[in-house]
Formats: sequence, C-alpha cells, structure tokens
Amino acid sequence: MLRRVLEEFGLFLIPFALFVVYLVLAGRNPLRRIHWDAHLFRLVLAGLTIVIATLVYEGLFSERRPGGYVPTHMENGHLVPGGFR
Repeated sequence: MLRRVLEEFGLFLIPFALFVVYLVLAGRNPLRRIHWDAHLFRLVLAGLTIVIATLVYEGLFSERRPGGYVPTHMENGHLVPGGFR
C-alpha cells in the first residue's frame, strides 16, 4: 500500500519538477517564491489531473482475475499456501 501511495505522490510531483526545470532553463531562481505564486494553482491542478487519470486508467485496464484470493490454510494436516484461484 505504501508503494502505491508513493507512486501516486511521485506522479503528483511531475508538474512541479518540470516547472523547476523550466525556471532553471529560463535563468530564474526556483527557490524564490515570487516565481511560484502565479503558477501554484495550475501546478496543483495538473498534478491532481495526472493522479486521477492514472487511477482511472488503472481501474479500467488493469488485469482482472476470475477467481478470488484463497488465504493460507490447513488441509489434512498440511499447510497449503494462499493465492489467487
């Protein structure tokens, strides 16, 4: 679960990273707040759009399994590992 949250957070940060690259290439200091104030709302909106689009894509096109998950259990005194059946 933590991996999934970190992946989505990384996707959210893509517009911010691209804006930092733009500021550096334009010869501006990316650490000055004045360069960020006018663009912050659009960057957050772009990040949320990327995250939502990724979640929708994953929900629509991810692999589906016909069976369900069977947990690890005991059969006739032997441990049977769990898995998708």
